[in-house]
Amino acid sequence: MASATAAPPAATPGAQGRTVVLGQLVRLSTSTGLYEHALGTAPRTEHGMCVDDVARALVVTARIAEPDHEVAALTRTYLSFVRAAQRPGGLVHNRRSPDGTWLDTPSTGDHWGRALWALGTAAVHLPHGPLADDARAGASDATDARSSYPRATAYAALGAVQLLRADPSDEGARRLLQDARDTLGRPLTDARWPWPEPRLTYANAVLPEAMLAVAHLLGDDDLLADGLLLLQWLVSEQTVDGRLSVVPAGGRGPDDLRPGFDQQPIEVSALAEAGATALRVTGEARWAVLVERCVAWFEGANDSGVPVRDAATGGGFDGLERDGVNQNQGAESTLAWLACAQLSSTAVVAP
Repeated sequence: MASATAAPPAATPGAQGRTVVLGQLVRLSTSTGLYEHALGTAPRTEHGMCVDDVARALVVTARIAEPDHEVAALTRTYLSFVRAAQRPGGLVHNRRSPDGTWLDTPSTGDHWGRALWALGTAAVHLPHGPLADDARAGASDATDARSSYPRATAYAALGAVQLLRADPSDEGARRLLQDARDTLGRPLTDARWPWPEPRLTYANAVLPEAMLAVAHLLGDDDLLADGLLLLQWLVSEQTVDGRLSVVPAGGRGPDDLRPGFDQQPIEVSALAEAGATALRVTGEARWAVLVERCVAWFEGANDSGVPVRDAATGGGFDGLERDGVNQNQGAESTLAWLACAQLSSTAVVAP
């Protein structure tokens, strides 16, 4: 595998002739993990690595249908990193220093949910064999834990759904879904602001996405209807004149002025993931349109009219500003772009 200072021209095909370049992801990666931050395109090694980003990376590389040698090596590295973070009882470390030392107490924050999501995704998408078995074992271990955080629970539910696709007999995953259903399935009572929180914050679409995935697997029509209603409201709330105008880093409440800036790529990728799940669950073409709108946001159909991805490196810029972009291409933003481009290849429906 390439070191963090070299970036071979790795690429994978996307939708509609689009080529998704993996160069920046490779540049941020090492034989042990993935650096979180970048200054421009250069890894900021002093900030170390985290499960949050490595789990996102594992989702993306595991979903590549025909990986080359380099992508396969990245997948093994990311899987090993996430598995090394796991502890008894389903708890997971998040932050790791460049020398491999875990810096935090294992817990069930959002990183736990993302780890389960990634491991479940890898268990389904990787070829049958030791890697898929290891991912399935890790996902099953993670289902022993629970979190009080809604997004952590939502990500974990997405992983448990994947795990049950790989192993329908996994009762731990099924129990987690039942508990998640109780957390996520809150009545939607305010038509003006049906969101279950007073403000939109980050990666908002993972909440309705998890509702849809859980409802589909459990055959819960009421939860499915609520998930679709909430996702459609969220899309409408973040759409202006046919383009996405997403929540800024500071969040958005019902009375906030818009557009807000320092818009975050993670919000767009969360919408794309939710759109792809809604398309799979319903077969409705409007969700394919949402995925393509997310890709378009990165390509310049946004409030500032500038690309939020670097076509040459495959990196995503770290935020959309009023007068341009944050030029740094960190892991979260790069993976947000790669996930959107990747999902667009599955979001093609017959006319």
